[in-house]
Amino acid sequence: MTKAALVEEVSRVADLTKKHSEVIVDTVFQSIITALRRGEKIELRGFGSFRLRQREPRKGRNPKTGDRVDVPPKKVPYFKPGKELKELINRKPVGDTPSEPVPSASPEPIPPTTSVPGSSGTGY
Repeated sequence: MTKAALVEEVSRVADLTKKHSEVIVDTVFQSIITALRRGEKIELRGFGSFRLRQREPRKGRNPKTGDRVDVPPKKVPYFKPGKELKELINRKPVGDTPSEPVPSASPEPIPPTTSVPGSSGTGY
């Protein structure tokens, strides 16, 4: 779902103009961003919570040159879904019949490759 689709849905459900709905959606997003910037945790009961996680400084590599670079510490937003949201997503829709097996979401396993003489098997 895009932001535009969310604005459209708010407009339809609340019987508001798209402009008013866009202000509402923007205000919600901006409120979440502002609270996170202040270091606050946002809890939306039945939906989930937003918080910041601190990433420590580390050594990285420039993929183009291979040179080692210092990656500074940073804060990253993290969303943890609530129990009710998880249950709603995993609930079977009404009218589903268990007679047909549900296809697996995992792809077919990839068969192992044969080793080439002289190869270390690492792929390099």
